[in-house]
Amino acid sequence: MSVDLHAHCVPAALIDLLRADGSSFGIETAEDGKGVTALFDGRRRVGPVRADLIDTSLRLKTMDDTGVAVQVLSSWVDLTGYELEPEAGAAFARTSNEIMAEEVSAHPDRFEMLATVPLQDGELAASELEYAVSRLGAVGVEICTTIDGAALADSNLDAFWAKAEELRCVVLLHPHMPLIGIDLTAKMLHNMVGRPLESTIAMGRLMVAGLFDRYPDLTVCMVHGGGALPYQVGRIQRGYEGIPHVVATDMETTPLEVVAKLYFDTVVFTAASLRFLIDFAGVDRVVLGSDYPFPMGDLDPIATLDTVPDLTAEERAAILEGNVRRLISQVKGRS
Repeated sequence: MSVDLHAHCVPAALIDLLRADGSSFGIETAEDGKGVTALFDGRRRVGPVRADLIDTSLRLKTMDDTGVAVQVLSSWVDLTGYELEPEAGAAFARTSNEIMAEEVSAHPDRFEMLATVPLQDGELAASELEYAVSRLGAVGVEICTTIDGAALADSNLDAFWAKAEELRCVVLLHPHMPLIGIDLTAKMLHNMVGRPLESTIAMGRLMVAGLFDRYPDLTVCMVHGGGALPYQVGRIQRGYEGIPHVVATDMETTPLEVVAKLYFDTVVFTAASLRFLIDFAGVDRVVLGSDYPFPMGDLDPIATLDTVPDLTAEERAAILEGNVRRLISQVKGRS
């Protein structure tokens, strides 16, 4: 058995809703031969939405062909709608989660779900997370590294973090707007380089802001193998130890102690990188991921895992399924 914790989905019913009534959330749609494009709050254009994000039969065939038994479905991060007004964002998140729950219920043996929440308002985000877990059966939540351009660490999200810790649910940290202000438009650099670095920066900011002192039992998983964090956390630790009057004014938990709490997906592509990640984080902290269906994802993640040298059967089983199943089993109040 195998469980993919990092797989994106836009249910067809959500596209139909946006076509019919997107304006009620502040979302306008347009359509051409390539698919549906959405305009959020008159400011950010998204799309066209890829057909393979929508097509459930293609998703299931790909899973079967690559040996993935279960996908934990999360929204396409471009559709989080953080730029919407809080009440509209909350309504859109509620509708998105209910539609995603319907997608899961149609294939309960193949899908689980991560919720989306309106991070533009911490209280509303907390409320939606509780609803999604307790009423819809979500196993956690996917959040972006920035909120309409603002850093997570600079936003008033204490209610959300407290609820995530209380529920003991998975928080999947996903990059969205890589390195705003730096031109990475050429040759896909925004994706190849920008996205992993955006995750690294976001987690660094959360560390030094003392997030894990205030909420030590958070369950956070970083996609793309944690970006540069596993390789460079020693540099952050050095700052903590060598320049504490600058680095450690808001934190007591050391960077190395924080990283020991985190989970990381396998989307690093090479056997050497994945071997390093397993050795660094510990086999109990690495989970299978694909970033389905994007071409920058690892669309055959089990095959990649099987290239890792000296991987024991027990280690393989933990990464393929055991670690995610353990995380799912600890979620509190799930319907």
